[in-house]
Amino acid sequence: MTQTQPPGIEVLPVRTRRERRLFLTFPWRIYADDPLWVPPLLSERAKTLDPRRGAFFRRGEAEQFIAWKNGIPVGTICAAEDKAGNASMHKRECMFGFFEYAQEEAVAHAMIDRVSQWAAVRGLATLGGPFNLDYEDSYGVLVEGRDRPPAILCGHTPPYYQDFFEHNGFRPLAGDNLAYELALDTSSPALQRTAVLAERIRRQGWIRIRTPDLRQWKSEVEVVQELMNRSMAHLPDFRRWEREAVEGLLEPFRTIADPDLVLFAEIKGKTIGWFAGVANLNEVLIHLNGLRYPWDLLRALRWMRTKPRCIALKSILVLPEYWGSGAALLLIDEMVRRACAKGYQWADLSLTSDTNPYTPELATRMGARIYKRYRVYGKPIGAA
Repeated sequence: MTQTQPPGIEVLPVRTRRERRLFLTFPWRIYADDPLWVPPLLSERAKTLDPRRGAFFRRGEAEQFIAWKNGIPVGTICAAEDKAGNASMHKRECMFGFFEYAQEEAVAHAMIDRVSQWAAVRGLATLGGPFNLDYEDSYGVLVEGRDRPPAILCGHTPPYYQDFFEHNGFRPLAGDNLAYELALDTSSPALQRTAVLAERIRRQGWIRIRTPDLRQWKSEVEVVQELMNRSMAHLPDFRRWEREAVEGLLEPFRTIADPDLVLFAEIKGKTIGWFAGVANLNEVLIHLNGLRYPWDLLRALRWMRTKPRCIALKSILVLPEYWGSGAALLLIDEMVRRACAKGYQWADLSLTSDTNPYTPELATRMGARIYKRYRVYGKPIGAA
């Protein structure tokens, strides 16, 4: 671990209100000319990073840093310790995220060194990221798929971020995470085959599809938490989901999701599967400039009337003992039917690990194809 920062570069913690604003708006300096970048809503990003309001701070601690060169901000990074997650997995990992920098490798080195120092003081042994204080928000570095903007909750990064990690001692922390696209064309042979199989299961009548009971929100969160932890425990890179993390993930969708597109599968009153869809709001957000300025609200008045063409399908979960039950096929067919009826033209299925023996095969059978690939990196602290 380098103990001194390169001449002219300082990586300093965010302390003042002005520095917090700089940290939040720094991505505009990196992506100003990138037509594929979707600016985050500043109010939501500020909430994520606020220890008083951010869901992450219920289970861990974090600190933000700005890299300065000759008095000019040239990079940002956030160091974090997920204490609950580390304890449950018996790990000593320091997460890093909000990793952005102008194309000067010395800046990236200085920021990683500063985070390594932060981690070492806390007895942490490895670095892992980028994660933006959430394992599902803007996960990793984009390594494939620069032909279109990302779907909601997916990130976008310059090519030189991948080059930095792969040339400086970092290794993939887990399997790549994949985003699939699926044309919602019920005349396609793949979806017709799925429909035929699903109809056979539907006629048997032993699996029931239901939508969420929003009056019992806490109970539904508990159900999803169990499904997430049990259905994904077989993955080699699995991280146990704590209650606070699940609540933080689902809370934004409580108001924006269409309940008709949040599906649960039940057998004899027991919930055994979950499949959730939400309109790809990035088709709207890409035009709103993060609502950075008051006049951006005028854009919102126009674009919020636009109906997204894509539905984002973020997770299909089935308890392991029901993997052969046909519940997944039934959930998929029901979702396709409902999404088509509501006018969606294609579906984003993201993100799923390429080490998952189940979901990629299922997506391929439906006729989906990979259109983006993301990678998270790790490195022992102190390694060259």
